[in-house]
Amino acid sequence: MGSTSPSLAFDVHHVWPTPHAQQTLKSWSKLDQHVSTGFIAIDGHSLDVASVAAVARFGVGVALKADSGMDERIEASVDTLQGYLSNGYYLYGVNTGFGGSADTRTEDLYGLQRALMQHTQSAILTREDKSESPDSHEYLESHSMPSAWTRAMILIRCNANIRGHSAMTRNVVDAMIQLLEHDIVPIVPLRGSISASGDLMPLSYIAGAIQGNPDVYVRVGGRKGPPRIMSAQEALEKASITPIVLGPKEGLSLINGTAAAAAVASLGCYEANQLAVVSQVLTALSSEALYANNEWAHPFIAAARPHQGQIEAAQNIRTFLRGSKLSYGLEETKDRFSSGLAQERYALRSAPQWLSPQLEDLLSAEKQLQTELNSTSDNPVVNIADNDIHCGANFQAAAVTSATEKIRLALQSMGKMLFSQTSEMINHDLSNGLPPNLAADDPSLSFCLKGIDVNTAAYTSELGFLANPVSNHVQSAEMHNQAINSLGLLSARQTMAAVEVLSMIVANCLYTGCQGVDLRTLHRTFIASMEAPARQLLSSLVGDDQDVAFQADFFRDFWRLFEESWYESAAYDAAERAEQAAQALVTAAMARAGRIPATVSLAKLADVTKSFESLILQSYINHRDDFVKQPTTSEYLGEGTKAIYRFVRETLGVPMHRGLVEHPIAADRSVNVIDGRPKKTIGSWVSIIYEAVRDGSLYAEVFRYLQGTDITPGSGNESSPVLGAQKPAN
Repeated sequence: MGSTSPSLAFDVHHVWPTPHAQQTLKSWSKLDQHVSTGFIAIDGHSLDVASVAAVARFGVGVALKADSGMDERIEASVDTLQGYLSNGYYLYGVNTGFGGSADTRTEDLYGLQRALMQHTQSAILTREDKSESPDSHEYLESHSMPSAWTRAMILIRCNANIRGHSAMTRNVVDAMIQLLEHDIVPIVPLRGSISASGDLMPLSYIAGAIQGNPDVYVRVGGRKGPPRIMSAQEALEKASITPIVLGPKEGLSLINGTAAAAAVASLGCYEANQLAVVSQVLTALSSEALYANNEWAHPFIAAARPHQGQIEAAQNIRTFLRGSKLSYGLEETKDRFSSGLAQERYALRSAPQWLSPQLEDLLSAEKQLQTELNSTSDNPVVNIADNDIHCGANFQAAAVTSATEKIRLALQSMGKMLFSQTSEMINHDLSNGLPPNLAADDPSLSFCLKGIDVNTAAYTSELGFLANPVSNHVQSAEMHNQAINSLGLLSARQTMAAVEVLSMIVANCLYTGCQGVDLRTLHRTFIASMEAPARQLLSSLVGDDQDVAFQADFFRDFWRLFEESWYESAAYDAAERAEQAAQALVTAAMARAGRIPATVSLAKLADVTKSFESLILQSYINHRDDFVKQPTTSEYLGEGTKAIYRFVRETLGVPMHRGLVEHPIAADRSVNVIDGRPKKTIGSWVSIIYEAVRDGSLYAEVFRYLQGTDITPGSGNESSPVLGAQKPAN
């Protein structure tokens, strides 16, 4: 007797959990809250990725959380160390040498900490890195970290050192916080850390700054404009900050940890999560530009293969498409008789399956980083409960490397998907009737977004290279003492590079998608506007005395042929396209020649067809001219895609591209203005979008929309009317 599997019957309106999107929204909201309040409070246990981004990128202040036990824990750890020393014990890094030189012993405890700084402040910084000149790095790339990375490092190191495991006095932590308060950011070398024993080199430049080292340089006042560059000694003097003299183990407690790797990784994770959400919006927008059959987003498909990420991606895409008039396939009654592709190509159809492991990996990566942010990662570690000190290897940043390599691979996968969707929109052989290169004017002399296609391919190739693992390039270091090391900072740096490159792909895809939905709406509204005059034209051909059924059948056949011909001739200039589309009348007449009155001669058919051709051409030119000045696209988009489209068109002021007329030339200024706005190269328009991606304003638009949906509604577009009577061919 056979068994019956349980039914998987699901309404497209069914609500599903969206853990990645919800976590990303929560993180964005928390950052927004921090920026509003102007500070965060740390306690060693509750730091998160959003807080790191708030301090690093937006200059949010840092304070120690009011905790009556914090000072006691810090003091107890120092007392435990002093007890060790009073017993005459040897303790690594306090009265012994470092690394492979740990077999040496010394009684100069303060001198040992200076010696630690001497050997770690050894990386390369050029004159350009320490120059305020605008010509800096004209031919050399920067060898120093961005200030945002360094601010994040300081924050994370403070959070670790207040946990009471480091034998570091409170005044050292306060000195680091004072750097942030006075906007004093150490100039830290970009390269030179293997992230075990921790990020010794980068963190030693922060230690050098609070020591007032005259050969450690800082950027001052960068949050409010171009920073001033000066020595740490001068900066502390100007800010009335007393330089720190590092006591026993304090130098080691400052630099022996994963703060640099965790800082850069956290900033990369924050943006990667947002890029993942935006990639789902762009998938929805691309499907509208392609007038896609979105049956693939039905919840039953994901429920039948219930990976959480797949369920979520399909849910989110349905949410963004809610109310769309430029997509179909989620209706209760499906049209299984339509021509053209029976299902979409992989770049759209398998998007939920493709994104599924990426969303799951991003959640996993953030969890790893959250743990790292609230960990003690130096060595030795003080156990105040047992009045003991333990030597170990918490500085090994393998967890950070694991997180960043997952993030980077997710970024590469998203980039490959978006490139495929972008290319599909631009290629008229794949775009379901859109013109070649998404040219709004005649395609014979306007190649419009062809360069975007090439650029996106270049970015995607670079992103693929960056996705390669870093962890398998570990080299034994430091007298073979550091025989295995995480390369956590290097992996995090590559992840930030991947964020940058994917952001470029996102900008290209968004520019392309907006142009695509504009053209889709332009052509579908044009076809809709032609129905009444076309009926009138047919009436003049066959007469009003024909029976209603014949007229209806004749018009239906003709209209289907006309619409298909219009989209199939998308590669032609307007005049030839009108000629091709007008032939639909001849084809329909020949198919029903037996029913057409004998009074309709071939000459009359030819005359009416020629009149129809002229009508098509003039109507199209007029419609196009009106549309490009005031597109009606947003009326036909889904609620989520409408939000991102309007952000581009209205907030950023990036217009629909009209074709060759848009290109600026060396001429009188008036020639380079169109409708009161300046003409720009395509690259300049895309760059505006890219900057909005990187500064976070694009994400804000998406998350404001999601806040209104709770990220849980059903698709909502199942019963919405579809613009136009027929699905276009191809």
